[in-house]
Amino acid sequence: MKENQLLKEKLLRIEPYIELGFALFSGILIVSGWILAKLDQQAVSVFFYILAYVIGGYFKAKEGITDTVQNKTLNVELLMVLAALGSAIIGYWEEGAILIFIFALSGALETYTMSKSRKEISALMSLQPEEAWLIKDGKEVKVAVEQLQVGDHIFVKPGERIPADGRVIKGRTSVDQAAITGESIPVGKGLNDDVFAGTVNINGSITVEITKPSSETLFQKIITLVQNAESQKSPSQQFIDRFEGTYVKLVLAIVSLMLFLPHYIFGWSWNETFYRAMVLLVVASPCAVVASIMPATLSAISNGARKGILFKGGSHLESLGNLRAIAFDKTGTLTQGKPEVSQYLVKPDLEDEKQKILQIVAAIEKHSNHPLAQAIVRFATTKNQNVPFELDSIEDVSGWGVKAFFNGEIWKIGKRAFMDGNIEEVIDEKQRSFLEEQGNTIVYIEKDQQVVAAFALKDIVREESKQAITNLQALGIEPIMLTGDNANTANAIASEVGIIHYIYECLPENKANEIRAIKEKYGLTAMVGDGINDAPALATADIGMAMGEGTDAALETADVVLMKNDLTKISQAIHLSKRMNRIIKQNLVFSISVIILLVMSNFFQSIDLPLGVIGHEGSTILVILNGLRLLK
Repeated sequence: MKENQLLKEKLLRIEPYIELGFALFSGILIVSGWILAKLDQQAVSVFFYILAYVIGGYFKAKEGITDTVQNKTLNVELLMVLAALGSAIIGYWEEGAILIFIFALSGALETYTMSKSRKEISALMSLQPEEAWLIKDGKEVKVAVEQLQVGDHIFVKPGERIPADGRVIKGRTSVDQAAITGESIPVGKGLNDDVFAGTVNINGSITVEITKPSSETLFQKIITLVQNAESQKSPSQQFIDRFEGTYVKLVLAIVSLMLFLPHYIFGWSWNETFYRAMVLLVVASPCAVVASIMPATLSAISNGARKGILFKGGSHLESLGNLRAIAFDKTGTLTQGKPEVSQYLVKPDLEDEKQKILQIVAAIEKHSNHPLAQAIVRFATTKNQNVPFELDSIEDVSGWGVKAFFNGEIWKIGKRAFMDGNIEEVIDEKQRSFLEEQGNTIVYIEKDQQVVAAFALKDIVREESKQAITNLQALGIEPIMLTGDNANTANAIASEVGIIHYIYECLPENKANEIRAIKEKYGLTAMVGDGINDAPALATADIGMAMGEGTDAALETADVVLMKNDLTKISQAIHLSKRMNRIIKQNLVFSISVIILLVMSNFFQSIDLPLGVIGHEGSTILVILNGLRLLK
């Protein structure tokens, strides 16, 4: 399956060069035909022009006929074929051949644009290993990556690319994760650390347990995202596609009338009437209009992919330039998502049980994937507190905390409002306010309706968060923070990154409702998140944006993925969107203006077929080249 995909990618890579070669060869045939015509070799000259028709027009004629049959609608490719054949019928072989040549050249240029966007996929595909060292019966056996199953153990040597997503169960090493996150500095990996397919094992041998099948790895999802982006058209492109079929029918209807009406109305000769109808068929064709959007969109998507910004479709890229507000999840987005325990407090009369309480709390929290829970478990580990306790049962109360039963006791871990007992028996109001003003989140511990301990945890703000917020504010976009923290903690984090508006004590199930309210107030709204509980809000927002290291649910729901986890990429994406929209508008205004000018010139008999061909196809090439500027 992978071999077929690679073969397909290889054919797609050479296709633009074949098409360009056909176009250029037709140009050589035209020059040869023109020279032969000057030497009075008319019959041979016409033969060369016919060859130019067939060779130069092959790709576009095939495309036009295939699209017409499949979609049951007319298109600009058929207009050009008809115009070229019409020119030949009235003896304008050279002009018709030139039309085919320039049309083929512009088509090859458009194919090249699409090929450039596919190169990002090809580059990614080449990073995916095809084989792995499977450990079977104590021996290392080389197998195809597709044969690996979840739970298999593989051996990865220094210098090799890791073939599948998994976790390290033996050994230590450094891993170059540039292919996934874009970070150039290798990351240390040890026992139980996650590793990703396509990344490079640098200096140590490791044994990895497979956690995902090859079809579901993060690396494969990146490839799928880029591939799908090509097939999802922007609203502008969808409009042009609908407009093209109607417009082509209108042009053919007008040309049909043009074949005889001017003879009776203006007294033109039949030859002149037919000639002007053919010129109209050429100059009124919407080739430049159709080519105004797709090459520019694909170039912009390719540009973004190269910079670690993956768009799932042109529609999301187009909309970004019109954003009015962006909501940010706090934990893991504005912050690193890896809080650390700054203080551990217990009720004064339970000081002797401090270590036992820590053990029980860690035993409960090890069942949770929440960053705060993981931080408490890490804290217990650093204190050499193992977690041997087996719980009777545990219940996750989403947005509030966890409830566990142990040895006949009811334990609760979570927010202040989740507690039944008096928290001031552990931490007084003044101390609590001070910690929260410093950006700490307080997690309370209750046993049998009595608060017995509390943890103060602080999440570190990402270095780039403040710059990202400043960039967005400079663009006139309102940043808003959503967090489950209380007012004091939320204010501390918001102040540190420069956000004015924030929504605190926001439960996961309420995030989607808050996004709806923000949309009503500001207009087009984006949401940036990384966790499973962000997925509903990402789906509710006009544009969902996920961090590359986020959960699968966030990656699948989002419309844009920031692979490098760099929030400053958001402003870059918006600039790219604005630039793309500006170029598309330039292309549309220019191409429509050229069509109007050429059509009017034809009615006044002030333009001939060669000049009409050059004006029409020249405008098509110019708008494609203008779109290609987005590759840089």
